[in-house]
Amino acid sequence: MAFTRATGKHRAPHRITCKGASAAGFATLTATGVIGTLASPALAAGTGPEAVSDTGLTQVIAIGDAVAGAVDDQAEAQRHAAEKAERLKAEARARAAAKAEAERKAEARAKELREERERAARAEERKRLNTFQLPVTGSYVTTGYHTGGSLWSSGSHSGVDFRAASGTSVVAVGTGTVVEAGWGGSYGNNIVLRMADGTYTQYGHLSSIGVSVGQSVAAGERIGLSGATGNVTGPHLHFEARTSADYGSDMDPVAYLRAHGVGV
Repeated sequence: MAFTRATGKHRAPHRITCKGASAAGFATLTATGVIGTLASPALAAGTGPEAVSDTGLTQVIAIGDAVAGAVDDQAEAQRHAAEKAERLKAEARARAAAKAEAERKAEARAKELREERERAARAEERKRLNTFQLPVTGSYVTTGYHTGGSLWSSGSHSGVDFRAASGTSVVAVGTGTVVEAGWGGSYGNNIVLRMADGTYTQYGHLSSIGVSVGQSVAAGERIGLSGATGNVTGPHLHFEARTSADYGSDMDPVAYLRAHGVGV
């Protein structure tokens, strides 16, 4: 008679199935590397399932903390790098601003120096233009302004006479331009200058003329030599100051020279 197994639950097959499932799961964890990478040290240290489970969890937590720490460190390093970059930018901006300010101050100082030089040059030019002197150095007046007599066609002296031997240097009393240089009738050889201030001066009875019309002359520059040409009784320099180049616009030559700082 054949033996027939009764139907129903049988524990042995169930245990085999469970063991197969456990083996399959273990193989899966091993294949995915979880146990191989995280729990292998724990497996070597422990002897049972509980040891594997506990040690693996601890390893996972430790790795998580390590990753979090690394992320924090990286974030901190990035923050420090950003702060350093911003600080360097701020320092660069400060240097650029300081350089620009230094250049501005240097340019302002250079402008001041240029203006000072220009003012000094203008002052020197004014001084040069306003510098006057006697037409004959060391001389003096022998015949005064408006002296009357038959020697003058107008009935009076239209200028002043300075003592000067023939051939004595005659100079421009101030800066001016020659507007007449040649024979002047009763004035003999004469020169008329238009002065820098718009007035005119005349130098008569010259023995020779050393300038030409249109020429610019400075105060103290020789323009001719004294003599006795024209209507004279002896060598001397006839000097006039005028408001225009025309005869009859004369003014007191001594007052004119004194007004320009010349002692007469």
